[in-house]
Amino acid sequence: MNAAPTPPIPVTSADRVARAEAIGEGLPPLLIAAERVAATVAQGVHGRRRIGTGETFWQYRPYAPHDSAHSIDWRRSARSDDLYLRETEWEASQSVWLWADHSASMHYQSSPNRSTKAARAALLLLASSAALLRGGERLGLLGLDRRASGGRLSLRSMAERFYAMPQDHSGLPPSVDLPKYSQGLLFSDFLGPVEAWEKRFAEFAEQRVRGLAVQVLDPAEETLPFAGRARFLGMEEEGEFIAEKVETLRPSYQNRLGAHRDAIRHAARAAGWDLLVHHTDRSPEQAMMAIYIALSHALNTGRR
Repeated sequence: MNAAPTPPIPVTSADRVARAEAIGEGLPPLLIAAERVAATVAQGVHGRRRIGTGETFWQYRPYAPHDSAHSIDWRRSARSDDLYLRETEWEASQSVWLWADHSASMHYQSSPNRSTKAARAALLLLASSAALLRGGERLGLLGLDRRASGGRLSLRSMAERFYAMPQDHSGLPPSVDLPKYSQGLLFSDFLGPVEAWEKRFAEFAEQRVRGLAVQVLDPAEETLPFAGRARFLGMEEEGEFIAEKVETLRPSYQNRLGAHRDAIRHAARAAGWDLLVHHTDRSPEQAMMAIYIALSHALNTGRR
């Protein structure tokens, strides 16, 4: 038996966007700014400075292609060769930073009729983006954007930019500076070294960034359903391993996988994050509802 993955069925960007829109349709908007408003009121109208639709000036920033021409501050722009926007404060504004793992292990699928982990992670990222954009949130792609955007940002634009991103095969989100009190949404199999993930979550904690980590696994990775002699090929240059009787390895394998997940969950919780597990044999709609419930709960309780 060969447990190596089979080539995925080609799917166009348009197909992914249409599917993401369908999944996100009907879900309640992610009102992740609700508790932020309550916290701001408790400490004063200008307790925390945020970009938004308020009346108090905050800063000028360079014009970006997705910005509306009506937002340009022509008086400030006249003093230089560049165009600038005038940004105001809004205590309720929220930025959410999204990332999906592109490493080789994410392209595993135990059946040709089943989605790869990478395809499912991308789908859930786009569906989450659809719900967040409908809720009026500001989104950013971790490792690509310098600032989060909202308003005129469309799901199609988000998808095109996501699929055009340079693919980092390290299996870890990039180490970048994020705005304090922003939120994160990560999709990965989280099968990399625990020490590396502990470091990343610690960096998020230092920046006071909280959020939700979604572990996407193929069900075969969870149960090791193979029997008899099997050859396993490492997808990230680990080589190959031949098991004469796979079923004899199942208990120790599942124990080790469980211990690894517990360590990842501990690292996440130490940084104020939650860990959600999703298997590719389950419907993406089911995962989206779980993401909505888990992310909303984590963000709301984290602001109290």
